[in-house]
Amino acid sequence: MSAENTSLHGEWSSQLGFILAATGSAVGLGNIWKFPFLTGSNGGGAFVIVYLLCVLLICMPIMMAEILLGKRGRSSPINTMRNLAREYGHSTAWQILGWSGVLAGFLILSYYSVIAGWALAYVPQAAMGTFEAVAHLPQAEVVGFVSAIFDNLVADPWKLLFWHTVIILLCIVIVAGGIQGGLERALRFMMPALFLLLLILLGYAMSTPKFMEGVHFMFDVDFDKLFYPNCTEFSCEFSGQGILAAMGQAFFSLSLGMGAIMVYGAYLPKTTSITQVATIVVISDTVVALLAGLVIFPIVFSHGLQPDQGPNLVFNTLTVAFGKMSAGNFFGTLFFILLVLAAVTSAISLIEPTVAWLIETGRFSRISATIFCGLAAWLLGFLTVFSFNIWKEVRPLTWLMSEQAVLDVQPGDFVDKTWFDVLDFLTSNVMLPLGGLLIALFTAWFLGESVLKQELALGNRGYRFWRWVLRYVAPIGVGLIFLNAIGLFS
Repeated sequence: MSAENTSLHGEWSSQLGFILAATGSAVGLGNIWKFPFLTGSNGGGAFVIVYLLCVLLICMPIMMAEILLGKRGRSSPINTMRNLAREYGHSTAWQILGWSGVLAGFLILSYYSVIAGWALAYVPQAAMGTFEAVAHLPQAEVVGFVSAIFDNLVADPWKLLFWHTVIILLCIVIVAGGIQGGLERALRFMMPALFLLLLILLGYAMSTPKFMEGVHFMFDVDFDKLFYPNCTEFSCEFSGQGILAAMGQAFFSLSLGMGAIMVYGAYLPKTTSITQVATIVVISDTVVALLAGLVIFPIVFSHGLQPDQGPNLVFNTLTVAFGKMSAGNFFGTLFFILLVLAAVTSAISLIEPTVAWLIETGRFSRISATIFCGLAAWLLGFLTVFSFNIWKEVRPLTWLMSEQAVLDVQPGDFVDKTWFDVLDFLTSNVMLPLGGLLIALFTAWFLGESVLKQELALGNRGYRFWRWVLRYVAPIGVGLIFLNAIGLFS
């Protein structure tokens, strides 16, 4: 194999195509609610500083490595890892890294499409003025009203299946069109639309009376709140959870370790600068997250609501704000369309690695591979759909336990997980961090130095720094993310 190989699947028409695709993969639902919430809860600007350091010292080097592997391999993650390992005289067992990424992306798609369906279901709700009723309710009844809307949605398996199906169909239609005719064409519309909607909503947020309060909430630097979150009048105990949260958010926000960035890298034009496109993607992803916070928090504060609601910030807290504000139907609709765009641009990146591998087996065309993969993810998504209603009491991890052990299980225990919780834990807490770790180790220790220098074109000093970080700093960082994710530091 050589760098002169061409992708069986085609290429992006330009560097911009990859940037839109990789940014779309990185920008997801977590950017819209999780990053702003973590920022405000962990010292504002102090959290942002730590987050940016984590991006530079952990995520950026790994993203460059994952793009490099894809660009060099020009195939699906499975075949890329097998062929590169064979080319440089290493065990083809390294293809396990490719299998892990492809499987993780497929599993994530099966439940991510259900969650994305929630956002899609709220678009007509906002457009029809459902949330306006909160303006006429007694304050004590407002929370119950908006909570009931969400509870009724997730309690109805048929509604969830419908919206889950719509998201999967959108993914199939886009991905079946190919690299330029499907993915790139859709992303050239969706990503600018996402940024435009974000800027429109930002313009509205700037007109609210509490815009500067939102700015201070996010950007005032408070290292005490980051390092000593549980201070009392009598004692302060150091906690590293804020730092670990910043590391974890940086890693997961950029879609590392799930095969998406690797397979998108396989479609890069050969003359593309890996360092340049990785930098643009990282900056774009971070800017979206910061802008989302500047949209959400001024709206929340201006209506006297609490910002520390996690996912409820979107489906409960913000719906109250949209119901109370002038032109709330319009801005609420725009906001949930924004969420859907962010979700779909991520979802198509989750299906592409599996589709690419199926095509490479020689048994599928792109259309048939996409339909097969989409149908399989749709069927697997039933586990997530039913986890919120008819199977919400089912705990699959307890099936391997004795009857007495099951009786001793307490709410919140590790085994007290629904099918959705199991899939989320397995992918986010195990497969993705291990995938990122193996990407760093393989690239830094097992690829030839001449290949790395040729692909990155960083210059001797820049190359040495990048490889040192990838060999030592990034693996330690990802290891800490993994240990924290599985609850070792909790």
